[in-house]
Amino acid sequence: MSERVALITGGARGIGRGIALDLASRHWKIAICYRTSEADAQKTALAITERGGQALAVRCDVSDPVAAKHLATQVEQTWGRIDVLINGAGPYHRINLFDETVEGWNEMFDGNLHPIFYLAQAVAPGMKARKSGRIINFSMANADQLLSQPDVTAHYIAKAGVLILTRTLAKLLAPHGITVNAVSPGFIDSGSAPPEELAGMTKRIPAGYIGTVDDTVAAVRYLLSEEARYVNGANIQISGAWGI
Repeated sequence: MSERVALITGGARGIGRGIALDLASRHWKIAICYRTSEADAQKTALAITERGGQALAVRCDVSDPVAAKHLATQVEQTWGRIDVLINGAGPYHRINLFDETVEGWNEMFDGNLHPIFYLAQAVAPGMKARKSGRIINFSMANADQLLSQPDVTAHYIAKAGVLILTRTLAKLLAPHGITVNAVSPGFIDSGSAPPEELAGMTKRIPAGYIGTVDDTVAAVRYLLSEEARYVNGANIQISGAWGI
């Protein structure tokens, strides 16, 4: 997996950062996309180079289709190709459906679902030409259950949509040697949730503990490996059996 190029949205912090550093240890060229966390992005870029990779940190709002396409073009112009697309960006907020605003509703779809479509369209031509490529999208552990979600309605619908889009892309791109899979974390200690909130969820997790960034990175590492070349359209839950 050396000398490959990856584009990771949401790569400045948390799980995206963990994936970037894991690839860096195998000397990948890694573009991380961020929207507001410039300081974190610069720290991650430095850590990538310290681990033996090459880094490109790009500020981009991937909810803008023009900006998303430009991002992919910039990476391809810099390194000549994109072998892997990791769609890790995904805003989240908790609010009752009847207190939600139109702006908040649209933000959940614009941030969690639409960029996957925009970026898949942008990277697919190059991957098709090379007859290889990997795309990994992030959903959530119980999105396939289609449960009622009064306080995270738009976010949940968007994450369920990620699974449908993942399967559709997998079917369309499989003839070209490209795999498209989903990773669906449950409660992961990635720095995005307060420790006390995570601790309160432990009793609801059958495994009895909160997952780590490394647990999620390991699943991504497998999906990028040659051993997973025939895994396509799958959804791997990283949840300690929560949400099933």
